[in-house]
Amino acid sequence: MRSKNVLFWVAGLLLTVALTMPLNAQAGINVDIGINLAPPAYVIHKPPPVAVIPGSYVYFVPGVRLDILFYHGYWYRPYEGRWYRGRSYNGPWHQVVTRRIPSAVLHIPPDYRRSRHSYRSVPYGRMEKNWRKWERDRYWDRSNMKHVRERRVEDRRDNQREHGRHGNRGRGAGRYD
Repeated sequence: MRSKNVLFWVAGLLLTVALTMPLNAQAGINVDIGINLAPPAYVIHKPPPVAVIPGSYVYFVPGVRLDILFYHGYWYRPYEGRWYRGRSYNGPWHQVVTRRIPSAVLHIPPDYRRSRHSYRSVPYGRMEKNWRKWERDRYWDRSNMKHVRERRVEDRRDNQREHGRHGNRGRGAGRYD
């Protein structure tokens, strides 16, 4: 008697599976194959100094030939038209759709490495400890104004050294002998 009950339950289960399979097949089959091709490894052996990109609060690693950017607790790395994000400057890198990349990271100036008014390097540990406070207090905006003023003074001094105290306004200015 007991084996008849087990046989009855197994037959019922098989019948249920058989009846539901065609219904699922009619609903459609969706196969999504995703291949996460991470960028090639680039290992930085010790915590790197960073510099902020003027006007952005996005940090980059100077002295590295590729873009490794830090913003709001994540590291970002573009590679072959895709964006990758990680918790460390060495990865691991996970592909992220472009719409999930912060605007500040997407819109950095293409020539940010050659910016005349780039900031000094900051030790990694100092940046890691302070980036939230610096952004909240707009630290780099104030530093930028000081930096711009210092740069103007340096430019003025260089110009005076090059052309004399009064520039080219003296005797013979504008003449090509």
